[in-house]
Amino acid sequence: MAELKQLDEWLETLISQLRTAQRRKLMRDVAVQLRQQQQQNIKLQRNPDGSAYEPRKAKGRAKSGRIRRQMFSKLRTARYLKTRTTNDAAEVAFEGRVQRIARVHHYGLRDRVRKYGPEVTYARRELLGITDASEGIVRDLIMDHLSR
Repeated sequence: MAELKQLDEWLETLISQLRTAQRRKLMRDVAVQLRQQQQQNIKLQRNPDGSAYEPRKAKGRAKSGRIRRQMFSKLRTARYLKTRTTNDAAEVAFEGRVQRIARVHHYGLRDRVRKYGPEVTYARRELLGITDASEGIVRDLIMDHLSR
């Protein structure tokens, strides 16, 4: 663990020596790569820790095992999963109205299915999160950018 802290401090000093435009480009590359990884996790329907999402509840009228569309197929698009970057930070977050939907599913909260419909407790399905693989991607991007 101490080795990682030393590496982080070393990377911070190297990054601080970059010009503003170079740091901004680096942060943009980091944000784009993190968004792609988050989109892949959502597509594979797994939490950041690698465990699978809790499956949907079967409806009485639906054929068993038949799923018409994957969960969160629209949420993972770049239209809703946005990246924001500054000179010193990179952020991946849901935008607009879908942010509420993502929060309900991420934390497993209660919400209405329709405007005046029944209130349901949704299963906890973590949509965004940082893993060891994410940290590795960030370190690799920084090292690639610094080696240029």
